[in-house]
Amino acid sequence: MRLQDQVIIVTGAGRGIGRAISEALAGEGAKVALVSRTRAQIEEVADGIRTAGGTALAVPTDICDREAARAMVASVERELGPVDTLLNNAGSFYAIGPVWEVDAEQWWTDVTINLYGLFLCCQAVLPGMLERGQGRIINMIGGGTGNAFPYGSGYASSKAAVMRLTECLAAETKEHNIPVLAMGPGLVRTALTEFQLESAEGQKWLPRIQTAFEEGRDVPPTRAAALAVEACSGRLDRFTGRCFGVGDDLDEVEAQAEEIIGKDLRTLRMR
Repeated sequence: MRLQDQVIIVTGAGRGIGRAISEALAGEGAKVALVSRTRAQIEEVADGIRTAGGTALAVPTDICDREAARAMVASVERELGPVDTLLNNAGSFYAIGPVWEVDAEQWWTDVTINLYGLFLCCQAVLPGMLERGQGRIINMIGGGTGNAFPYGSGYASSKAAVMRLTECLAAETKEHNIPVLAMGPGLVRTALTEFQLESAEGQKWLPRIQTAFEEGRDVPPTRAAALAVEACSGRLDRFTGRCFGVGDDLDEVEAQAEEIIGKDLRTLRMR
């Protein structure tokens, strides 16, 4: 098994992409810590992983609470061992509409979960990684990271910020042997996209999402899970500070490593 006995934290692990990733990591031998605010969801995922012969720990946590994030990491280290990889998957996208109309509180909630919660998890896990001189962080990006996302400005702004934070962290931790990567899962049918499809706001302002699903341009969460396994295995560590997506041919990426690193590609740059 490629990830035998690695301790991996997955946030937003109770459903959708996070659940698929957690199950795939456990299937490769990882000891997976499942993090979400909803206890019932992560307990269900944990039970399924254990039934299949894997190791999983459900840790209900509000990642936007600094002390809760620290307590979560301490619990994982106590129960499973030192953290090898933090995979920041938890996300929110419920503020839909033009800036002059969208609910400001919901807009800020999306940014807070997507960026601040991720930051707090990184801050909580890094001291242990720095002390050991090893570890890995993988941050989930999404639509709007490198381009405009009209009527989804909160989500897009937060994901662009996540990409920049990924680059900053990578530069700060490179000498400590802690790669930091960004990962794009593609358009997946999740609770977030279901809201975009079914809500009045989504139907009014994001009809392109409906069209994409109708045309079959969505991807299954298992593709994100497969990419997560590759990233957690260390295959992409040399590309620290860069982003990868489910549509990438990793053999081709590796063949182009010199160019990608030399020209600083797969980053958030103004050119």
